[in-house]
Amino acid sequence: MKSPESRCELRELVLYFLKLGTVGFGGPIALVGYMERDLVESRGWIAPEDFKLSLALAQLAPGPLAAQTAIGLGFVRGGVAGATLVGLAFILPSFLMVVAIGAAYVHFGGLRWMQALFYGIGAAVIGIIVRSAYKLTRSTIGRKRLLWAIYAVMAAVTAASGEEIATLFVLSGVVALFAYAPPRWAAGRLSVAAPLLGLWAPQGRAAADFGTLARIFLFFAKAGAFVFGSGLAIVPFLYGGVVKDFHWLTEAQFLDAVAVAMITPGPVVITVGFIGYLVAGLAGASLAALGVFLPVYLFVVIPFGWFKKNGDNPQLRAFVDGVTAAAVGAITGAVFVLGTKAIRDVPTALIAAAALFALVRLKLPEPALIAAAGLAGLLLFKG
Repeated sequence: MKSPESRCELRELVLYFLKLGTVGFGGPIALVGYMERDLVESRGWIAPEDFKLSLALAQLAPGPLAAQTAIGLGFVRGGVAGATLVGLAFILPSFLMVVAIGAAYVHFGGLRWMQALFYGIGAAVIGIIVRSAYKLTRSTIGRKRLLWAIYAVMAAVTAASGEEIATLFVLSGVVALFAYAPPRWAAGRLSVAAPLLGLWAPQGRAAADFGTLARIFLFFAKAGAFVFGSGLAIVPFLYGGVVKDFHWLTEAQFLDAVAVAMITPGPVVITVGFIGYLVAGLAGASLAALGVFLPVYLFVVIPFGWFKKNGDNPQLRAFVDGVTAAAVGAITGAVFVLGTKAIRDVPTALIAAAALFALVRLKLPEPALIAAAGLAGLLLFKG
């Protein structure tokens, strides 16, 4: 690992996230793993404690994990400007891709080949995220037994329930705080509750008229503000609104939208761009993406300065360690959940195993692995 002192220019960090948003496959677990590998271990651009803080804050706040972590790392290097530029660079490539796929979807009346691609790519992604989760666990938890216990509990709860429970992240931070740096209540030097309150915001194929566009923005802003966990956690919420409540898409179209998110690089939640395009064209895609990512951006940028300024406080560091252990445990549990959905039969199990072998032993680049898995899916998928 390079020294965390080897600083980078903001331009270099923005270009890195532009590339990651363009070729970074595997969903939130893999994307966060790439960030830790590239920016902390390989290049030393981000200090380990800053990465842990960004990851912990991303788990405490609602919204997609990978995008929030990226925005936090941008804030570390360049404040509000850094967070804004990194967020845009990370999100824009996949947004343009899903809009282009949406246009093809509308023109050709459906994309059955997408299901075939996802058949292979979804299985390969499991191999990618198993490796990413392993490396993330090894580099962030350390040797403290309590943190390993928190990690194990969160992994088991996530695997059993199929979802990430937001209150458990806060509880994990509080447990670590009392175990490693119990606060001096009489002195009143730290109130953990105060900064956390800022993370909980109050609730705030139709014609593309103003009413429809307004509903699109408000619905997706609500999704960005209230759905906790990885980008995949937003899928059930979107299904309830997009299919059941507003009837914007059929169930088949919604499943295609999820498939689009999985076969394109960048954050999984960018599927909202595809959905928005099907509902109201480019304006709908733009407003859906803005609605989802604006709360995500604010939830990171507003409290990050306070957390960074007080980073040396032993109580805050213990709290962040607890949340980080919980986050990595939840990520590990999510690997199991995703695996049960992507590995459907013997061919997909073999693809997942081959992907893991190719990554660990052959050092095959992820984009080449995804391309090979997609080809295998086209050849093996039976519908």
